[in-house]
Amino acid sequence: MKNKILPAALFAVLLIVVAALGGNLIRRGREFARMTPTETQTTAAEAAPAVMPTQAPKTETMTEMTTETTTQPEETTTGGRGTYTGLFPLPTVHYTVPDPDNSRGLSTARIDHSFGVAKNGQPHDISVQTQKKFRDGGRRAIVYDPDATEKAIYLTFDCGFENGNTETLLNVLRDKGVPAAFFCTLYHIRQQPELVARMIREGHIVGNHSDTHPAFSSISRTQMARELEAVENELRTEFGYSSSYFRYPEGAYSENALDLVESLGFTPVFWSAAYADWDTSDPKGAQYAFDTVTARLHPGVVLLLHAVSPDNAAAMADIIDYARSEGYVFRSLDDYGK
Repeated sequence: MKNKILPAALFAVLLIVVAALGGNLIRRGREFARMTPTETQTTAAEAAPAVMPTQAPKTETMTEMTTETTTQPEETTTGGRGTYTGLFPLPTVHYTVPDPDNSRGLSTARIDHSFGVAKNGQPHDISVQTQKKFRDGGRRAIVYDPDATEKAIYLTFDCGFENGNTETLLNVLRDKGVPAAFFCTLYHIRQQPELVARMIREGHIVGNHSDTHPAFSSISRTQMARELEAVENELRTEFGYSSSYFRYPEGAYSENALDLVESLGFTPVFWSAAYADWDTSDPKGAQYAFDTVTARLHPGVVLLLHAVSPDNAAAMADIIDYARSEGYVFRSLDDYGK
């Protein structure tokens, strides 16, 4: 009898042990199934580093450049994201200079941009022929817009230094809903960062007008690249902004300088109407500015004015109103050729 009871008791104990182990395994499986993804694996957000937003390269023809990575800064007094505009800073660039020694022998002879005096609602023939020469030579450089299907005005200002008039100009442009391009030197950008930030925030173009304002026909290709690079990197790091438009200091260039600037992805912007408004020692009054500017308007005009002129600031609202009454529309350089 004892021999029969012992095996039965052992079998019962074995069943209890197996049941206990099975229940524990089932509970562990259920707990594992309830675990959140972060407890079991790295999420896609954790696996991939955050990428700071940057702007697209200027053009497909831009030469190779290297970038120095930057990290998102903490908030500062210059902007919510560490720049004067509140935008994320962009990576700095270092332009690789094509043909640094000008082995192709491109002419370095100085060419002073000439545009003639437009009248009777027509561009001067000098402007017409210069634009044609650029296009026939495969250049992007802008003098005026011969393809404009409307009476377009491209309003541009040169800003070498501040003379107390830029805020007035910006106020008028804001109130009138007019876009403009401001070509700034590095000196002006560093001296007036809040004004430059306002230009950007209000939708205007800030163009590159070089670091030290040299005649580009008189410096090397490498020096030209460094002049452009200094301004571009200031805009990128301090404003989160990149510009693809360039204006030659003094309007002086050469075939070599034209080639270099375009090879770095910039569009040189000249002009087809302007006047001697840069001499702050000889103001002639708002009426003179109004009469001179309005007499030289023509469809597709690229109008060059200087922000240092008090005459321009005083006359700007009337110039805009008159132009519109004559059927003109103000366009951004980004709309050129469209």
